[in-house]
Amino acid sequence: MPLKILHVHARDIRFPTSLHRDGSDALNRGDYSATYLTLETDAGLRGYGLTFTNGRGNEVCVAAVRALAPLVEGRDLDEITGDMRGFYHGLAQEKQLRWLGPEKGILHMATGALVNAVWDLWARQVGKPLWKLLADMTPEQIVACIDFTWITDALNPDDALEILRHNAPGKPAREREMRARGFPAYTTSGGWLGYSDDKVRRLCTEAVAAGWTDLKMKVGQDLQTNLRRAALVREVVGSSGRLMMDANQCWDVPVAIEQMKSLARYDPWWIEEPTSPDDVLGHAAIARAVAPIQVATGEACANRVIFKQLFQANAIGVCQVDSCRVGGVNEVLSILLMAAKFGVPVCPHSGGVGLCEYVQHLSIFDYIAVGASLEDRVCEYVDNLHEHFVAPVRIVNGRYAVPLTPGYSIEMHPASLDEHEFRGGNGWRSS
Repeated sequence: MPLKILHVHARDIRFPTSLHRDGSDALNRGDYSATYLTLETDAGLRGYGLTFTNGRGNEVCVAAVRALAPLVEGRDLDEITGDMRGFYHGLAQEKQLRWLGPEKGILHMATGALVNAVWDLWARQVGKPLWKLLADMTPEQIVACIDFTWITDALNPDDALEILRHNAPGKPAREREMRARGFPAYTTSGGWLGYSDDKVRRLCTEAVAAGWTDLKMKVGQDLQTNLRRAALVREVVGSSGRLMMDANQCWDVPVAIEQMKSLARYDPWWIEEPTSPDDVLGHAAIARAVAPIQVATGEACANRVIFKQLFQANAIGVCQVDSCRVGGVNEVLSILLMAAKFGVPVCPHSGGVGLCEYVQHLSIFDYIAVGASLEDRVCEYVDNLHEHFVAPVRIVNGRYAVPLTPGYSIEMHPASLDEHEFRGGNGWRSS
């Protein structure tokens, strides 16, 4: 029986994380927030999606979702899923709204939330977690979901089919491995820039005691502070643990090179977002200058075209695609396949509201069907706000346990939504 999407409801949900400087880095001191949407259907089944923002301005993203809603309302789910490439292209390239992009900024983030909600609804309809829905698709079905507009010079449908077909025989074994062991993770929870040194030491010590071997710290403009903090974290994690650094775009290219040449003494695995996310040539220059330290980026890359250029320019050694900064699952699939073609490991960005819940599915699917390797693959984990989700992530021995609940793991508890809806929620009225 066809399932019709009747309404798209969007809500402005914000959590006051700035009170304790959770999530603080070189440029951001916000309140972790979500443009949260629900797809209502004529059968009572619902789909859920969100895009992560950092507080002020979240209402603009909510308005963008409402502008896109008429393109989905009234449509049968089977019609959409029968042509996922056309569905994505129709949203991203809508003849009037595309002037506000195309495929970048607030409108594209809203597109990602809506696309992800449709995938969540589809996975719920068939009774599978999102990663399993994707893993069970044939190579031809996966390729049929991807919009190759503007990227065929780097990845075309035949390239994608070749990668997926090559990996298909090993899919059952890799799925069994994921179910048994989970996907490896690293933690950022102890390294926020706004924390005191004592708090960083305590949280990193607790993380190592809990079995974490890979830790990430934030770095900023002041080199001496960065050196002091790096020495502290390296001492805690030891010589055998991996240390990652994240500048959150705060440096110009020459400053990034200078900083990392000094910080190299602490043997960082990567430097994340060392400069503007749009500066492909800048990333390439930094990568050449700081090697063998890897350059990582992707959480604020607007679309698959920027990723294409980063791969083509040998500008990054780690791809940190975000689950909802780009246009949702469809566009993520193209980025995973480009990363596989160029031999760049994918370590998705996570940490914000719902991002851990999202990206576990992407990493597990990537291992099963696309990248097919765990070498230098770790998925970011931050221990906050998971209690607000109906099916939160589970970490077991430093790994994401495979989610089994149907959907994309992004449904939030109604009480949490009511409490944290901006201005109207009890939590905001009381504060």
